[in-house]
Parts: sequence; C-alpha cells; structure tokens
Amino acid sequence: MGKATGDEAYFQRSSLFCVTVIILSFGYYTWVLFWPESVPYQSLGPLGPFTQYLLKHYHTLMHGCYWLAWMIHVGESLYAIVLCKSKGITNTWTQLLWFLQTFLFGMASLYYLIAFRPKRQKQT
Repeated sequence: MGKATGDEAYFQRSSLFCVTVIILSFGYYTWVLFWPESVPYQSLGPLGPFTQYLLKHYHTLMHGCYWLAWMIHVGESLYAIVLCKSKGITNTWTQLLWFLQTFLFGMASLYYLIAFRPKRQKQT
C-alpha cells in the first residue's frame, strides 16, 4: 500500500512469507488444541507424534500458552496504536489497519511500524 498522503497515512503490509507462516502455525495450534481427535497425526511425519506427546503430557500448558499468545497480540496491537500516534500517523483508518494487522500477525507487523521514521518538519 505504501504512503497514501504522507506520514499521517503510512501503512505497510507484513511480508507474505511471515503472514503465511503465522497463519499456518496458529491454525495448526488451534486445530490440535480444540479438535485433537480430527488431526491425522500419522500423516504429519515427525510432527505428528511430537504433537501427540505434547498434548498428552502438557495439555494445560499448551492451553495456557495459546491464550497467552493471543493476549500478547492484544498488547502489541494496543502498542501499535500508541506508536501510530507518537509517529504522527493520525489517519483513523490507517491506525485501525495497524491495529488489526498487529493483532493478527504480532511482531511481523509491529516491526514495520517500529522501523518507520517519519519525515521531520523543517523549522523556519
């Protein structure tokens, strides 16, 4: 998307690779945690038995880590809004895009916002 009308509307999408990895990882994690009986473990190679072991011995820990990961994403999203305001990104729609993208993809999105350096106004 790039810069629409200057720094106040700056938005950059996360890389397709990172987005794909995060979607597949969180999708798999959700699947094995909430519908473990439907997972074809024997078809997953070494990942299948490893996942079964984790579910059998560390189910409570996996559940806790799952919800912790989502809470971290909420915190990152709120921080993205604060960063938007501090970097002069005042467009409400753009702030919402940063919030949603950071909520879904975490640091893969927040990295671009942290790295963004707004142009400084020349003082006369």
